[in-house]
Amino acid sequence: MLWRGESQRREQLRTNLWLVPSIEVLAAGLLAVATVWIDWAAFRGRLSLPSWVVSGTPDAARVILATLAAAIITVVGVVFSIMIVTLTLASTQFGPRMLRNFVRDRGTQFTLGTFVATFVYAITVLVVIGAGGQNDFVPHLSVTVAIGLVLLDLCILIYFIHHVATEIQLPTVIASIAQDLTRAIEAESADKGEVLSTKSEDELAVATPGPGAIVPAPASGYLQFIRHGLLVSIATELDAVIRLHHRPGHFLVRGYPFATVWPPERAPAVSKRLRRTNITGPNRTLTQDVAFAVDQLVEIAIRALSPAVNDTFTALTCVDWLGEGLCRVAAVWEPQEIYRDAHGGIRLITVPVSYERLVDRAFHKIRQASRGMPAVMIRQLDALTVIMSETTDDSERAVLVRQAEMIRASAEETVPDEPDRADVMRRYDAFVDAHIRKTAD
Repeated sequence: MLWRGESQRREQLRTNLWLVPSIEVLAAGLLAVATVWIDWAAFRGRLSLPSWVVSGTPDAARVILATLAAAIITVVGVVFSIMIVTLTLASTQFGPRMLRNFVRDRGTQFTLGTFVATFVYAITVLVVIGAGGQNDFVPHLSVTVAIGLVLLDLCILIYFIHHVATEIQLPTVIASIAQDLTRAIEAESADKGEVLSTKSEDELAVATPGPGAIVPAPASGYLQFIRHGLLVSIATELDAVIRLHHRPGHFLVRGYPFATVWPPERAPAVSKRLRRTNITGPNRTLTQDVAFAVDQLVEIAIRALSPAVNDTFTALTCVDWLGEGLCRVAAVWEPQEIYRDAHGGIRLITVPVSYERLVDRAFHKIRQASRGMPAVMIRQLDALTVIMSETTDDSERAVLVRQAEMIRASAEETVPDEPDRADVMRRYDAFVDAHIRKTAD
């Protein structure tokens, strides 16, 4: 379970605009100390500076550094204000998740950090310049480095404008979310455990006899992360079994049921230690919530299909990437449901998201929003056909067949033109053929 905690910490550290800039500001401070020390050594005659180092009076150095600092902080304010306005308008049309992606973007964090670090460096060097007398100390190397940093900032500014102009495009946003979905699927599949099946029902009945005691949620908010290992340790220590009622992505209401504990007398002890076992927050994250990436793609698709936007091609792109993600799910999905202690006893029972639930979330809302739109129906049937080729058992195939049947029924009911309905039916027939071939294998 170590990867889960590390993934959550990485997500928390990445989704902010202070970590990378703070590191760069610290580096700028250390650089200022180093260059000023070299300047002091040169001022006292202990070493000589290269010929390319800028020379001048204390007043000239002071003017240069003050001007550079003022210009840099002005550029930071103007550029990021414009970017935030642009992203806000885009998020209004395609969903507020774009702002979160902007905050998580390393290019954005590095650009902000570089500008702020240059400002801090210039201010730090400025305070060590002498009062202006003939023998006053002038940090020539430090001023030269400040000018070099400003030239670097100009290059980074050009990169940032290009980067944001590229990242704000919907195909790029959709592909980025799809990559997050792929990583979440791979991470979830990398930590497989014993999945609850009919063979373990008797053992489960022994582990959870009779009614247990309810443990309330310690805080309200979206459940972002569950420390399964810690819950197993607590259950083992108390000789108890814990069944969770929620999974990451669910909204918790403080005081409402969060878990059931057996035997009931262990519930007060579990309740006291429950706050340390999970993290809640104002929004969902991808750390243990694979369905969140699916929901983001679906949100973009149904916004694109709304009459106010009417962007069918964006919806088709979302369907393509959803199909790609569900192909991976069909091949490897086996979420862990039962956690055992070192002796093999059941200690924790969770609520993983099922394959059926992921498929339903990916297709239901888009199918409902695309009524009367044969192009979207055809693309969904194509995606279902591709996913069918990756299925591994009849239950998975039955989920896809149900979705295809609903799309076919929707086409017959809402597509007015016969040629369009015929196109949809041909794609449906191709899906049926793929189902027959896969079942026969």
